[in-house]
Amino acid sequence: MIETPRLCDAVIFDMDGLLFDSETLYREAILAAARDLGHAFTEADFPELVGRSWALNRVTLQRHVGPEGDVEIFRQAWVRHYDGMRGALALKPGVRELLDRLDALRLPRAICTSSSHADVAHNLALHGLAERFDAVVAAGDYARGKPAPDPFLRAAEVLGLAPARCLALEDSHNGVRAAAAAGMRTVMVPDLLPPTEELRALCHLVAADLHDVRALLG
Repeated sequence: MIETPRLCDAVIFDMDGLLFDSETLYREAILAAARDLGHAFTEADFPELVGRSWALNRVTLQRHVGPEGDVEIFRQAWVRHYDGMRGALALKPGVRELLDRLDALRLPRAICTSSSHADVAHNLALHGLAERFDAVVAAGDYARGKPAPDPFLRAAEVLGLAPARCLALEDSHNGVRAAAAAGMRTVMVPDLLPPTEELRALCHLVAADLHDVRALLG
């Protein structure tokens, strides 16, 4: 019998909006912070921030607070509101089932995120998932954030694999761009941002949820 080559030798997960339903909480938190401080920031403005590093988002938020506004005060209020909500952080559908499948296939996996190591540790601990990932690549572990390929290249390096042998799972546009630029087979699982024709062209698949990704792995 001819053995079919498997799709990948490792899976690289984004975190926010992919593993955890955190983007909706971030959105509600920044809207609350904007109301507190009287800034002109609306729900329609939020998608521009998704899947990007703080360095990029800082420039975007400066436009909303004005040239004399203090972005750090805005950020602190945003974080304060988010911290008050994060006890309600939910897992996205199919997370545990996909991880179980990776266990059965003995496939290593890593998290590759723009968030901090502290945020990753908190989220994983909240749902008892701390032992289910082989590596975490987070803010501070790479020179350039998404949409640059650096985070995904670093994740492949940590796992000791060529990027082309890794399957990257992303929900954001910049995350998909970063994974594709790294040379990874990329699956988009949309959260707040729908796929565009550009994004579809970069993806091996646009999946409805992580259950679809589990099915893809056989």
